[in-house]
Amino acid sequence: MNVPTMAEMMAQGKQPEVLFWVGAAGSYDDRAKKISRAFVKILHQANVDFAILGTEESSTGDAAKRAGNEFLFQMQAIMNIEVLNGYEVKKIVTCDPHSFNTLKNEYPELGGVYDVFHHTQFIQNLIAEGRLKIDDNTLQGKRVTFHDPCYLGRANEVYESPRDLIRRLGVNLTEMKRHKRTALCCGAGGAQMFKDAEAGDKEVNILRTEDALETKPEIIATGCPYCNTMMTDGIKFKEKEDSVIVKDIAELIAEANKL
Repeated sequence: MNVPTMAEMMAQGKQPEVLFWVGAAGSYDDRAKKISRAFVKILHQANVDFAILGTEESSTGDAAKRAGNEFLFQMQAIMNIEVLNGYEVKKIVTCDPHSFNTLKNEYPELGGVYDVFHHTQFIQNLIAEGRLKIDDNTLQGKRVTFHDPCYLGRANEVYESPRDLIRRLGVNLTEMKRHKRTALCCGAGGAQMFKDAEAGDKEVNILRTEDALETKPEIIATGCPYCNTMMTDGIKFKEKEDSVIVKDIAELIAEANKL
């Protein structure tokens, strides 16, 4: 799979249509790498001219900021902005709502102004432009529920693009009782992903997994690598691994289109 870097593109005197911001999870976490690969396959199928930063990409600083280390966040952000502006990047797409939120809402005041898309928004645009079609036969009739990522949904009010894509798969989408604006966090937000649980009766991700299981799904669809981890752990805890799978929307589209 050919994934060019911005440096390689610039050496050839080319400017890609979009920069794919892979993110920490999508780069290093073995499960999240599958989401990155699925999205790249979709970009290739739609003939999108894209590039990544590769080794020049660093953490957006989201986790540092959420954990209260504003100084570290600004250091990380300014380094990234220098690289992005050096390449004259205009449009960015990412599979990570945390990166999406940080690049879109927090980089502008530090001098990083870009057109930022979550991958579900970008795929929706590709369909609208006639560059991509989703096969609605492969997963037809499967029972699916969608978990809204906090930084995509409540923080940025992006509710429709993921649902639109799920419906195009020809599946049976059933909403959890807590969804869209009233959706419950998977438990990974605010840098919680990287710390031990606090005392309590139940883990947040278990509670959210129970919300999902009430819809009797075959597939729990997510739009965030951290949500994917938390919901997968919840399914394991509930011993439902044989009957329920957790997949990112990009993975479902890649599967539907047999990529």
